[in-house]
Amino acid sequence: MSIPKLILQEQWQRLGWPGWTGGLLLLLALGYGGLVLLPERQHLATLKQRTSQAVEYRERLEQGLEVPPAAPGQQVDDFYQALPAQMDATTAIDRIYVLAEQEHISLSRGEYALGVDPKTQLVRYQILLPVRGSYPQLRRFLHGLLAELPAVVLEEVDFRRKQIADAQLEGRIRMTLYLSRL
Repeated sequence: MSIPKLILQEQWQRLGWPGWTGGLLLLLALGYGGLVLLPERQHLATLKQRTSQAVEYRERLEQGLEVPPAAPGQQVDDFYQALPAQMDATTAIDRIYVLAEQEHISLSRGEYALGVDPKTQLVRYQILLPVRGSYPQLRRFLHGLLAELPAVVLEEVDFRRKQIADAQLEGRIRMTLYLSRL
């Protein structure tokens, strides 16, 4: 069913300026509601949800079901305490040699250098170890090393074969053992 064009023109003229202004205001109100109020309502719902989650988290903290997060300064202190002490350097190095022995890797005589970082007061024990073994052995050794000594950072791993058919690799591993001065 179509409305004749003439009827629409008559109704439009009968409304006049007050009707047109009212229609424009109605369109503006609908646009404001759709573009401003609706997103703000969704934002308010999100804030209410986050507030209820925060209240639940606080209640779990008060009941002792969750551990409160550590303060930034406390995190640094915990990090330093987790590092082995400078006096335990020989124990950590012995552990490296035990891991190599478990994997039947031959470690040649290594080079060791001790340094202190003046900013953090951490002790850096730089170790360069020539190694010889098969690839699976060396890989297991490195995984075991990182698992048992989290204060060790691998800086460089270099493996080579003399010939393509050789099963044994020769190479060197450069690592840094970080120690606490406490």
